[in-house]
Parts: sequence; structure tokens; C-alpha cells
Amino acid sequence: MRAVLAEADERSLIEAAQRDPRRFAELYEQNVDRVYAFVVSRIFDRDAAEDLTAEVFHQALANIGQFEWRGTPFIAWLLRIASNAIADRWKREGKYSPLPDGGLSETAALDGTERRMMLTQMIEELPADQKLVVMRRFIAQRSVREIAAEMNRSEGAVKQLQFRALQSLRSRMGEK
Repeated sequence: MRAVLAEADERSLIEAAQRDPRRFAELYEQNVDRVYAFVVSRIFDRDAAEDLTAEVFHQALANIGQFEWRGTPFIAWLLRIASNAIADRWKREGKYSPLPDGGLSETAALDGTERRMMLTQMIEELPADQKLVVMRRFIAQRSVREIAAEMNRSEGAVKQLQFRALQSLRSRMGEK
């Protein structure tokens, strides 16, 4: 698996792809495995997951010019596109359950989808440092050490930011 791109490198690649769509291939190579893993973990059908992953990158390429750098990893944008594509697929097929053979009740599946959507929104509303730690730790899957180096903070400070962010998210999820 390739190493996660440094923020400056990722931003440079995005800007290059916005100027020349042929440069998008590098972003694709860096992110395709993670997008596919995300999709297949929700669809449980390899063929459909491959199709949806292709659709995600088609949409991303078509809209790369509209991508606005905000310091959030590019993978977060791709996973949002993937989430929307999965939801659209479920609506199109009249299915609400991501599990084969209706493994969840319609209500439970809707609740799970709604909870994920609420969680995504709540992450967006976290203070900038907490949001950055959550995105780097759980989306980009970076270690505490890597995040600390990136943010020029101690590992303890990063752990504290993560703790506060998760505590905030837990309490807010409990309110909903």
C-alpha cells in the first residue's frame, strides 16, 4: 500500500489535476484501494463495488475543477462522493439494506445511514484542530506520531484533541 501523501504533495497533485485532467491518474492510484474498501464494506457485492468505485472516480474527475482545498484530505471528498453514490444506488434499487438478503430491517438500515450522515456533519462542525485529528486519524489512517509531526504538536496533545473530539461526537450522537 502506498504511503499517504503529505498535505503539500496532495494539494499540488490536486491543483495539477485541475489544470490538466491527465494528472488525475496519480490521485486515482493513491486512493482507489481505500475507496474500493469503503464501498465494498457497505455493499457486500464485489461487482457492484467495482462499478460504484469506478463511478466515484468518474464523478471526481468530472468535478475536480470544483474541488476547493480546505486542508481536509482528498480521500474525505472521495468518500463523500462514494457515500452519496451508495445511497443513490440503494434508492434506485428500492433497497435500504446494505447487507445481502435484507440482513437489516428497513428501519435499522435507514437509521444507520442517517447516523452516518449525522456523524459526517458533526465532524464538519468540530473545532478545526479536532476535525483535522479525526480526519487524519480515522479517514487517512495516520498514526498519532505522524499527526503530531504534521501539526507540530506533541503526541499527548494530539491524543487529547482526539479524545475531546470523540467525546464531543459521542455526546452529540447521544442527543440525536
